[in-house]
Amino acid sequence: MNSVKPTFASEPTLRPASAGWGTLAGFCASLVGIGLARFAYTPLLPAIIGAQWFDPSKAAYLGAANLAGYLCGAMFGRSMAARTSTAFTLRAMMVLASLAFFACAWRVSFAWFFAWRFLSGTAGGALMVLAAPTVLAHVPASRRGLAGGVIFMGVGVGIAASGTLVPLLLEQGLRQTWIGLGLICLVLTAIAWRGWPSEPAPAANPTHHHHPAANGRLKALYVEYALNAAGWVPHMIFLVDFVARGMGQGLQVGAQYWVLFGIGATVGPLLAGVLADRIGFGRALRLSFIIEAISVAVPALGLGNAWLMISSVVVGAFVTGTVPLVLGRVHEILARHPAQQSSAWQTATVGFALFQAVAAYGLSFLFSYSGGNYGVLFIIGTSAMVLAFVIDVAALRYANDQ
Repeated sequence: MNSVKPTFASEPTLRPASAGWGTLAGFCASLVGIGLARFAYTPLLPAIIGAQWFDPSKAAYLGAANLAGYLCGAMFGRSMAARTSTAFTLRAMMVLASLAFFACAWRVSFAWFFAWRFLSGTAGGALMVLAAPTVLAHVPASRRGLAGGVIFMGVGVGIAASGTLVPLLLEQGLRQTWIGLGLICLVLTAIAWRGWPSEPAPAANPTHHHHPAANGRLKALYVEYALNAAGWVPHMIFLVDFVARGMGQGLQVGAQYWVLFGIGATVGPLLAGVLADRIGFGRALRLSFIIEAISVAVPALGLGNAWLMISSVVVGAFVTGTVPLVLGRVHEILARHPAQQSSAWQTATVGFALFQAVAAYGLSFLFSYSGGNYGVLFIIGTSAMVLAFVIDVAALRYANDQ
C-alpha cells in the first residue's frame, strides 16, 4: 500500500511545458533560499574573520541568525502567502534573499548583519515550505518524484557552488563577493519569476479541515524527519574537522571531503526522486534510512579513507535527497486530503528545522564535554537513523492492522 502514488481528485491541468517551468522555478528557489543564502556563508566565514569584519564568536552568531530566521520562515511562510498570494510571496522571498547579499556587502554594524542574515534565513524557510508543494500540485503523479528531485537539487548545487564559486569571487575582495552572490540570486529570481503557477491545483473533493488528519503514519513521519535532522548533524558540522584534526590530514584534505559531500547533495534529490517514482515514496524512504544509518556510522568505525569518501557522498546525497522523499510521502499519506498537504509539509519542515538546531547545539556541547570524541557523535547520528527506520516500520504495521 506504500507504493500508491499521491493523487488529487483530478490530474493537474497545467501543460507539460508549464509544469517544466514551475519545476525550474522551484529549483531556482531552493538554490537561492537554501543553497546560497545558507551554505555560501560557510566558505565566507574565514574571510569575514580574516578581514576583521567580525571576531570568530560574532561571526558564528551570524550563522546562527540564518538558522533562526529559517525556523521563522518555515512557521509563517503559509500565513504570509494567505495574506497576499503564493506566487507573490515566492517572488518576494527570492528578492529578499537577493537583497540580503547586497546589504551584507557593507559592514555597517553587527546588528545590521544579524538582521539581514535573519531575513535571509526567513526567506529560505518560506521558500522551503511554499515552493515545492506549489509546483508539485501541478505535476502528474507519475512524475512528482523526478520533479521534486530537480527542485531540491538546487540545495546541492548551492553547496557545491559554495566550495568553488565563493573562493573565486573572494579573489576580487569580500565586498565584491557579497555583491556577486547577490547578482547571481537576482538572475535566478528573474528566471523563476514567471514560472510559478498562478492558480491553485484543482480538487474535486475539497476538505474543510484546516489541519492535517491526526493519524499515526503522519505523526510518525514528523518524528522520522526530525530524527534525520539529528542524524545528519555529525557530517554537516564535524566532517571537515574530523578529517582535518581528528585524522590529522589537514584542512585542505578536509575541504576535499566537503566537496564530495556537495557532489552527493547535488545528485541525491534527482536519484531519490527517480527511485520513488519506481517503488513508491514509502519504500524509498525506508531504504534511505537503512543506507543512511550505515553511512553515518562509517567515520566511527575507522574503515579507512575509501569508505569515508563513500560515506561523505552518500550522506550528502540523502541530506538533500530525503527532502523530496518526505514531501512525496506526505502526499501519499494525505492522498485523499490534498488541501491538508501543504499544512502537513509546513509542520514537517518546522519540526526538522527546530530539531536540527537543537541537535547542532546539543552535539556541539557533547563534543566539548567529551574532550573531542568524534566517534560518539557519529554513533548518535547512526542511532537516530535506526530509530527513524524502526518508527516507520512500526507505523506501517499499525496502519495495516487497522
